Amino acid sequence: MSDFDIIVIGSGPGGYVAAIRAAQLGLKTAIIEREAVGGVCLNWGCIPSKSLLRNAEVLNLVKTSDKYGITFDNLSYDFGSAIARSRQVVKKLTSGIQHLLKKNNIEHIAGSASFETSNSINVTMKNGESRIISSDNIIIATGARQREMPSMPIDHSIVMNSRDALNSKTIPNRVVIVGGGATGAEFAHIYNSYGSNVTIVELAERLVPNEDKEISQILTKSFTDNGISIFTNASVSSIETNTHFAIVDMSKDNELTKIECDQVLVAVGVQANTDNLGLEKIGLETERGFIPIDQNMKSSIPNVYAIGDVTGKMLLAHVASAQGVTAIEHIAGLNPPELDYSLMPRAIYCEPQIASFGLTEEQAKDQGININVGKFPFAASGKAIALDKTEGMVKLVVDQEIGEIIGAHMIGSEVTELLAELSITKMLEGTTTELGWLVHPHPTISEIIKEAALDTIGEAIHI
Repeated sequence: MSDFDIIVIGSGPGGYVAAIRAAQLGLKTAIIEREAVGGVCLNWGCIPSKSLLRNAEVLNLVKTSDKYGITFDNLSYDFGSAIARSRQVVKKLTSGIQHLLKKNNIEHIAGSASFETSNSINVTMKNGESRIISSDNIIIATGARQREMPSMPIDHSIVMNSRDALNSKTIPNRVVIVGGGATGAEFAHIYNSYGSNVTIVELAERLVPNEDKEISQILTKSFTDNGISIFTNASVSSIETNTHFAIVDMSKDNELTKIECDQVLVAVGVQANTDNLGLEKIGLETERGFIPIDQNMKSSIPNVYAIGDVTGKMLLAHVASAQGVTAIEHIAGLNPPELDYSLMPRAIYCEPQIASFGLTEEQAKDQGININVGKFPFAASGKAIALDKTEGMVKLVVDQEIGEIIGAHMIGSEVTELLAELSITKMLEGTTTELGWLVHPHPTISEIIKEAALDTIGEAIHI
């Protein structure tokens, strides 16, 4: 007999959620973690970065307090205190996860896991001792890490990755951020808020290239207006460092430019944490290091599943959690709904925030779908004006024939909190007509959704 019904390798948002769901269903469960409960997201990613973004929000509010008739002298701020607060937030949440594992009678094993067979795991404990445990089903939830790139060697001091940046207690006077995606945009906002001279270098033709083009344009204007330098269609060929600064060799339009800065944040490229797992022992093959899975998260080995970033599907914490629940419920003989990755919500927490799901306008047209597009700007919202948060808009891409939302794209203050309304409308096969009928409280930011929905049929009232 096996020691466990389920063994989960990795305790990030995919792993710990899978373990808890397994325990809820009466399955004897163990979770193996080699570093810290909560994984990258809780310890060195989603949570501490959002804490720092909150600090940036408060600082920017204080800086502009004269708008509200509040003035003072001798403003001072300490980024080290912001980092310390972020670690307190992390500690509180990871302690909560440890409590949940204990509450659900999940055995938490601290160590590194490697497959012996498809049903057994060798755990190397932190004291050097080994323990072999067996299970009917094993879930790999080991996540991913930043890829080492020869042209941008990370020394964790002058040239940083995001984990280094989240632990650094000082703000660089001049920083180059390589990568204009979610991570790059969030750190650009944080550093800029604290007075750093920020330059973003992005290989694609625009910032946040996976988002709708108009959303990208609004973010670019906002960043530029706040003094952030942006180079798109540009690449970094090398980084030279000495004790105190770096020189970034940037190529754009076949011209080489040298940018001197105090630090470089590399925010591009990830690789799956599949090395040292002993996958070769069980014949589990990977693609570019990631583990291929089917709709139930099953790998090519019948009783071995994979969830989260290690699959390369979508590198988002909530996707990992959803995959974890799907895997466990499939193992338990339930019938979980198949995940539709095209409709997974995406969120970027810089200011202005970005939130979206589904097809962009350009993608819908490329697929030959007849669409209506509805838009409504924050500048026409009474609540947004009262809050002095008038940057941004809500944009809905709608199937012309039936009025169903096929894409939602938002940029503006707290739009990440608005996305759920549109997601549930999509899940329940609602239409923009129904969204237009729905009475929203006034004055709220949520009214922008109603107006954008009405705009898809030319009935918006306030614009």
